[in-house]
Amino acid sequence: MKKVFILFALIISFLSCKKEEVKPVVIVKEEPKPVIKFGYNVDDYKVIHDTIKSGESFGIILDRHHVVYPKINQIAAVVKDTFDVRRVRAGKPYTILASKDSTEKAQVFIYKHDKINATILDFKDSLITAKQYQKPIKIVEKVANGVISANFTYSMDSLGLKPNLTYKVADIYAWTLDFLRLQKGDKFKIVYEEKFIDDSTFAGYGKVKSAVFNHNGRDLYAFRFLADSTLNIHEYYDENAKMLRSQFLKSPIKFQYRISSRYNLRRRIAYYGNKIKPHRGTDFAAKIGTPIIATASGTVVESTRRGGNGKFVKIKHNSTYSTQYLHMRNQAVKKGQYVKQGDVIGYVGMTGNTGGPHVCYRFWKYGKQVDPLREKLPAAEPMKKEVKPAFFDYIKMLKYQLDYKRVPVQEPEVVKEIIAQN
Repeated sequence: MKKVFILFALIISFLSCKKEEVKPVVIVKEEPKPVIKFGYNVDDYKVIHDTIKSGESFGIILDRHHVVYPKINQIAAVVKDTFDVRRVRAGKPYTILASKDSTEKAQVFIYKHDKINATILDFKDSLITAKQYQKPIKIVEKVANGVISANFTYSMDSLGLKPNLTYKVADIYAWTLDFLRLQKGDKFKIVYEEKFIDDSTFAGYGKVKSAVFNHNGRDLYAFRFLADSTLNIHEYYDENAKMLRSQFLKSPIKFQYRISSRYNLRRRIAYYGNKIKPHRGTDFAAKIGTPIIATASGTVVESTRRGGNGKFVKIKHNSTYSTQYLHMRNQAVKKGQYVKQGDVIGYVGMTGNTGGPHVCYRFWKYGKQVDPLREKLPAAEPMKKEVKPAFFDYIKMLKYQLDYKRVPVQEPEVVKEIIAQN
């Protein structure tokens, strides 16, 4: 009986093993995801990255990549309203998407203006297209706190901030603050944006949203605000809604200059044998090659060279005011050209009668040369009364941010960070 029981158990065990037979494992191989760049599946092309060399043109580049000149001329004609192929610049990177066959003929040309913006020329088919492309950008809002120890530039450098941001802030305060007169111990705070592509690659600065300088015991605020939606131009205002911008800048040079000679009708000039000779300009001494900027918007009425003035530019701003900039190394604008306030119009030099590198800044009012440092210059258009309530409401949070060293959450999609000087 015991033997029968053991035999029965073995049979049951064998049958149960048959039921639990292991099934073969099926491995499913996932297809690799396509790599999409600039809107193209780059796996379908031979991708060529390069940089425009000195002397290279759009035609030379495409010819090297097997596009014939009749086709090149056709591309240039079709895309001219979007992209002028004559303006490609040496040093700019580009990408070519070429066919993968034996011809390796270029089909798409991508010109990279900067880290964010590019122009894409697609000519792989009979239809030629040109479009602007912008990489997705992450905005990081930051607050920088600094103390003046030597000068503003040094303080910004010590915070690890790049010169572009320094220049932006200088432009904002160009009418209300003399950066050469900042004192040791003066403080500043700036709320600004940094732009990133691919999450971590720095791609420049965005808006300066607000700022404050504590100078001579006073807080000088600046708030970015759109007061006129028809013009669609943001301006900077103080906490009382007064625009910081004046119609004229105080200086034709942004940084690192000194006033070497003022407007003086009884000045004795060593260059002319120490004789009394009226000096109807203000001399701003700076290094050769320093950019000279237009102190107000207007039309260039002269850009030439003449006698002791050397190379110069003269701008007519309106029926009342004109300005002139003498002794340039070279001009950057032509007669008849319209320039905006802050545009570079030339570079400091020593042409004409001059004992050292500087720009002689001359200022006309109703056709008579006057001293711009003594003139009560016109302010820009004030904010309209009906807009002020919206402005005061808008700056409440921004002013709190500046006064209490906090970053309030306003835009959830914007990352907020604070950097401070140790």
